[in-house]
Amino acid sequence: MTKTHTEQQRHPEQQYLDLLRELIDHGDERIDRTGVGTRAKFGHQMRFDLTDGFPVFTTKQVYWKTAFKEMLWMLAGGDNIRELLQQGVKIWTDWPLKHYREQNNSDISQADFEQKILSDAGFAQQWGQLGPVYGSQWRRWKTAEGGEIDQVQQVIDAIKNNPTSRRIIWDGWNVAELDNMALPPCHKHYQFYVNQNTGQLNGAMVQRSADAFLGLAWNIANLALVTHLLARQTGYSAGEIVWFGMDVHLYLNHIEQAEEQLSRSPKPMPQLKIDPTVQSLFDYRIEHLELLNYQPHTHIAAPVAV
Repeated sequence: MTKTHTEQQRHPEQQYLDLLRELIDHGDERIDRTGVGTRAKFGHQMRFDLTDGFPVFTTKQVYWKTAFKEMLWMLAGGDNIRELLQQGVKIWTDWPLKHYREQNNSDISQADFEQKILSDAGFAQQWGQLGPVYGSQWRRWKTAEGGEIDQVQQVIDAIKNNPTSRRIIWDGWNVAELDNMALPPCHKHYQFYVNQNTGQLNGAMVQRSADAFLGLAWNIANLALVTHLLARQTGYSAGEIVWFGMDVHLYLNHIEQAEEQLSRSPKPMPQLKIDPTVQSLFDYRIEHLELLNYQPHTHIAAPVAV
């Protein structure tokens, strides 16, 4: 599709900034599961052309290596925080730590809990498990007969062998196992589309619950990453990503931070460099990925609602 002059001039990140402004000014104020409260809207779409640059936001620093490590962990089928902590990633610790404290009437610090997870494999197996979360569903969806389905491998096979299929999908919303998950999947549905005219792979994701200030930048970056990696491994170039948010919300204790971000102007988007020698989607490690010319504004800290 040929872009209009206005679309060519408009920075892709502006659609995210417009969303923040809409939530602040017109969001439906609600009390949520965490008790913090949000301003929310239902149903929102954003599109990013990956040929314009890699859509990692620039109006605040996004720790893209941490985001990418999380996505690679999911693609590998990970379900224990030990695998993340070994890479210095602590974003999933809150949930098992809260469970441990409640079950043991303990006030253990996060640092001590994480050290026990790292140093004691048995402790990690008991207390570091997150249940059948993202990676488990993507790579080991349980069947009624007791088998397992590798949905990601099915997607790879479909892109290679049946690229016009309307079933190039993986899903994480397994109703039978939701109660056993530390957190039900927020980015729950992925679908891919091969454009026969351009030779490009497009990716889309449906997100049931989107933390607009803290989480959404990671979600967009990770959708772009997995689309790039799938394209590379199936012989296509990366085209466009489409993000669909359902309950899109800004926590009330993030409004001041969002206003600070809105005072900034977007900078040029970086380029993703992928090691061309990696032969499988499941062999990528963080050292195989690099963002070139990422020069964002400074980070803006905000608390996580658990």
